[in-house]
Amino acid sequence: MSAPVVLITGALTGIGRATALAFAREGARLVVSGRREGAGEALAAELRALGNEAEFVRVDVRLEAEVQQLVDRTVARFGRLDVAINNAGTEGTPGALTAQSAETYAATFDTNVLGTLLSLKHELRVMLAQQSGSIINLSSTMGSRGVAGASLYVASKHAVEGLTKSAALEGAAAGVRVNAVAPGPVDTDMLNRFTGNADRLANLIAGVPAKRAGKPEEIAQTIVFLASDKAGFITGQIVGVNGGKTAL
Repeated sequence: MSAPVVLITGALTGIGRATALAFAREGARLVVSGRREGAGEALAAELRALGNEAEFVRVDVRLEAEVQQLVDRTVARFGRLDVAINNAGTEGTPGALTAQSAETYAATFDTNVLGTLLSLKHELRVMLAQQSGSIINLSSTMGSRGVAGASLYVASKHAVEGLTKSAALEGAAAGVRVNAVAPGPVDTDMLNRFTGNADRLANLIAGVPAKRAGKPEEIAQTIVFLASDKAGFITGQIVGVNGGKTAL
């Protein structure tokens, strides 16, 4: 694929930012999105300094009108949409299931699930019409297993994986591939917020066979591969990148 057009939600930090930089090194044309204007414009400027065409669009993925505008602006700027990375997400409010509420449910699911659904809807709208495209959603190793104290996050990532597989079936005949990457613990601000303190972080890392957290750049490279023609026959898959965690 020559100079693909790549759209990334949740692009301003962590895995999203690393993914934007990884695609930039591949020569992609980029639209990056998030909710913080200053950080977004700074990232777009950084990508342009690397020699890429890049634009920032402020978006709250919980709002359909904004998601639709994001996709439409991408197509208006570049004429097509080749790759979409649905990375916007939240860890929610960790804690016992009995401590959760309708409010904490909505705070987690509105971003992780509704945001992914709306993004898929409008990305597929474009890709089905052009008969090509690759979408990668962000799940988690926790999306395929129960984890005490993380019920809403786990449930939201289960839902992302179900959306991924269903969307893949809807897109396959039109040449649109939909996959998900499911990282294990990755060295990001979200991981630090999720664990809450150094002892809990150390205990989580101790459960990884590789005995370390992943790097955002390692997840980004997997995403770049899945988006490429080298992965042309891969769709509907949840790809674990977790240092051996799911081999246990």
